[in-house]
Amino acid sequence: MAGLPQGGETLGNIGPAPSGLNLANHFLIAMPSMEDPIFGGAVVYICEHNEKGVLGVVINKPTDMTMEVLFDRIDLKVAEGLRAQVVDEPIMFGGPVQDDRGFVLHSPSGRYSSSLNVTDDVAFTTSIDVLEAVASGAGPARMLVSIGYAGWSPGQLEEELSRNGWLTVGADAHVLFDLPIEERYNAAIKLLGIDPMMLTTEAGHA
Repeated sequence: MAGLPQGGETLGNIGPAPSGLNLANHFLIAMPSMEDPIFGGAVVYICEHNEKGVLGVVINKPTDMTMEVLFDRIDLKVAEGLRAQVVDEPIMFGGPVQDDRGFVLHSPSGRYSSSLNVTDDVAFTTSIDVLEAVASGAGPARMLVSIGYAGWSPGQLEEELSRNGWLTVGADAHVLFDLPIEERYNAAIKLLGIDPMMLTTEAGHA
């Protein structure tokens, strides 16, 4: 696996999409009826939405890889006092784009060479220096590491939304960083004021 990409090709200034819709700092929640093998059951955190398209990270699909394996593959030594805190954390499947590279969602902390502050609570970094900071004990307090990301070309996500493939809701950093992975889907739906069980029932009878 390659390390975190050094370039910032996927990052840019957040600006409105051509339609005027800007879903940055929103969750995309797959409808229960979605049978897509990649995105079925997914919650995607949208980092960027502008005239170039949409970039997001799936936050509730863990891979078999742990932080310990990732650090080993990119030859980073973790300070002894930190090992117990980080080694067993799972790496997320962030999406099918650049799925040989790592991406980090984290609480804003420090200055990294290729990083985008989405909000005051969430930053998105594609450079390896954020993991170097974690290994040394100077990393962000909260983070989620993924392999790959989800991307949509201009107008593609808007079309999927028009077909009712996704629900959208303003993101909550607590759901993103703090909740157990298996609770994130239902918690994201509850942000809409919807009972997840009712949504499943309605989808089943559609």
